[in-house]
Amino acid sequence: MTLKIHIDDSAAPYEQIRAQISERARSGALPVGYKLPTVRGLAESLGLAANTVAKAYRALETDGVIETRGRNGTFVAAAGSAAEREAAAAAQAYGERVRRLGLSESDALAAVRDALRAAYEA
Repeated sequence: MTLKIHIDDSAAPYEQIRAQISERARSGALPVGYKLPTVRGLAESLGLAANTVAKAYRALETDGVIETRGRNGTFVAAAGSAAEREAAAAAQAYGERVRRLGLSESDALAAVRDALRAAYEA
């Protein structure tokens, strides 16, 4: 994940971080379940204070864009209804599983299409 902070911008650096991550999460450029860098790691890569990144992460969490899972890290959160969040989590788990199994993207998508056809035609 590459963010650009413009010091001469009128927006505060934490707001620039918040806006860029939020936009990328909503556009899908950062998919649901994507693990974000640690506060310290992102701060170092951007040349900012850790408190600046922490403030952006807190704002993003308040907005429901990201979620912190304790020591496991900070991830892009699923948006929408509970059913959509559950479906997104299941899709994320499926994507990770088929990648570990070595399936190609087209084979994994074909398996999903077959399963959906069977489920909706039943």
